[in-house]
Amino acid sequence: MDTSHTARLARARTALEGLSVGDALGGFFEFGSYATLARYVQERRVPAVEVWRWTDDTNMTLSVYNILRQYQALNQDALALDFAKHFDRGRGYGMSIRGWVQRVLDGQPWYEVNTLAFGGTGSYGNGGAMRVAPVGAYFADDMDAVVENARKSAEITHAHTEGITGAMGVAVAAALACRLRGQPPPDRPAFIDLILPHIPDSIVREKTRHARDLPSGATVELAVSALGNGSQISAQDTVPFCLWCAGEQLAAYEDALWLTASAGGDVDTTCAIVGGIVACYVGDAGIPAAWRAAREPLPEWAMG
Repeated sequence: MDTSHTARLARARTALEGLSVGDALGGFFEFGSYATLARYVQERRVPAVEVWRWTDDTNMTLSVYNILRQYQALNQDALALDFAKHFDRGRGYGMSIRGWVQRVLDGQPWYEVNTLAFGGTGSYGNGGAMRVAPVGAYFADDMDAVVENARKSAEITHAHTEGITGAMGVAVAAALACRLRGQPPPDRPAFIDLILPHIPDSIVREKTRHARDLPSGATVELAVSALGNGSQISAQDTVPFCLWCAGEQLAAYEDALWLTASAGGDVDTTCAIVGGIVACYVGDAGIPAAWRAAREPLPEWAMG
């Protein structure tokens, strides 16, 4: 696998494309009416709007990509400032990250701010996982670097082990998808078996093992009952389900996104995670051209 910055950045850009399209599609269905969602999924009917606007998930991922582009590494201090600088309240950020942004802009170091949440334990939310696919893609030629840089990218805002572990799992999945591109796709148990050795002991790991062991042909309802669908906004409730979805439809971006969306819950984030992983396997050409055209353009400040 090519280790040049140019090749690495191209892989990261593909992950960003898949993630942002998934985010923009999923944003229409986030925590919405299940009856409406079921009808759209059954008919595979995309929203009838000209522009699919992306959310905070993509906005933070743009900063990750921007730092990789500039530094050829995950510079934590630079990334923290980039998160704060490009904060956009209209993108749907949660309350905890809003407080984090203000403290960082006021000059407080990120490594102090990230431990303030939840009585000092730090956040175990799914935000570290939702923005990490480009990190996995960028470092796909070096799995140790994937895990280390996933940790570094997550801990800026997530001090809790589960939040960091969730990011590691998604980054490893994206890296493996890059490595597997051009080969026949593994089935879901085989794909998750490749991920598990890189996830430290945690609830995320245990539930990812459950995602591997669900029977062939399991319904999305069974997967949600066992794994969650992001409704709790935690890494534990989000990442194992996303890895199940990606493993089920690794070679089919559109199928993967509709499968993910059909579960309801935190649909913009789950679709962002699955979209980023699956894009690494199918490449830019595997993302429906009409969906990419509908997605709101990505800003010049991140793309260079």
